[in-house]
Amino acid sequence: MAGNSFGQAFRITTAGESHGPGNLVIIDGVPPGIPLSVEELQVELDRRRPGQSKITTQRKEPDTPQFLSGMFEGHTTGTSLAILIPNKDQRSRDYSEIKDKYRPGHADYSFDAKYGRRDYRGGGRSSARETTVRVAAGVVASKILKLECNARVQGYVTQIGDIKAEIPDPATITRELVEQLPDGSQNIVRCPDHIAAEKMVNLIDDLRMECNSIGGIAEIVATGVPAGLGEPVFDKIKADLAKALFSLPAVLGVEYGIGFGCATMTGSEHNDLFEPDTSNAPVIQKDVAGVKTTTNRHGGMLGGITTGMPIVLRAAVKPTSSLPIEQKTVTRSGEETTISTKGRHDPCLLPRFVPMAEAMVAIVLADHWLRWKAQCGRISPDRG
Repeated sequence: MAGNSFGQAFRITTAGESHGPGNLVIIDGVPPGIPLSVEELQVELDRRRPGQSKITTQRKEPDTPQFLSGMFEGHTTGTSLAILIPNKDQRSRDYSEIKDKYRPGHADYSFDAKYGRRDYRGGGRSSARETTVRVAAGVVASKILKLECNARVQGYVTQIGDIKAEIPDPATITRELVEQLPDGSQNIVRCPDHIAAEKMVNLIDDLRMECNSIGGIAEIVATGVPAGLGEPVFDKIKADLAKALFSLPAVLGVEYGIGFGCATMTGSEHNDLFEPDTSNAPVIQKDVAGVKTTTNRHGGMLGGITTGMPIVLRAAVKPTSSLPIEQKTVTRSGEETTISTKGRHDPCLLPRFVPMAEAMVAIVLADHWLRWKAQCGRISPDRG
């Protein structure tokens, strides 16, 4: 099976299925000497794990990571970093009655069409369970970004159904706003507009009681990313970020900056005007003056290369396809039938999607940072 690896200088390869023994990621290109602990991984895995609130699947997985290689005395060694996350709470019996039926909205039929066989337990390889190890890899990528250029990636929910959050300035959203409500309790929907968040939770809970689901939109913002990362043709930073987000389960749309809003704008309305940057923000090419733009409709990327402005992306996530209500379908032999999917499923994917999206964005940015260092990092500014 091809397509299990992503990235170049920072390259991840994953393996595992929803109801197998566990999921594994091997990360190549990790610089030596980075301090890293299981506890740091666990923080992010707890944000992604099932069973964390009433509006997520109740599958009980501790998601405890194990380092298999690439670590010694609390630091990376520079060799392949392997991380295993065992599965503990599989209930494969929930799928035995529908193993020959195609679930609407799932990859059952397309898997059979490609391979002629599939693991029917919870979606097998196409299950979102695989994203556990992506989140673990994202922690490593985020540490590289923090140590090298003090960049950070923050995601949050901006829309559930027709409920939209008010986000005045994406670059000012903090982890605290996303994770906590004003009273200190958990913000289980991860929307920084706390008034909208309450409405979103109520909507999700109502649909959960009706055995239905709902989709929405997450926004991901990367700040502190220096200008100059990315390649101008096939490996545009926007192209790699789009692929990263589209590779996540249930993503049906990705946009950046003003996105599809550009379709109704004139060129003079759309252009972001340059001005000197007096904030002393880092510029990786020391002989290039620091500049910024008065607006950020370009979402921090021009010509496939970062500009130093915040990178702003949005991903549209579909409603959960696994529903306990009766729906029409066909069997593997083509006979008409109905299906009701048992098991434990999220009524809305967005709250747990946020750490997955953050991880994939961090992986792309770390990859391009290391690629820049390999090509341009040692070139003297004096090239005369």
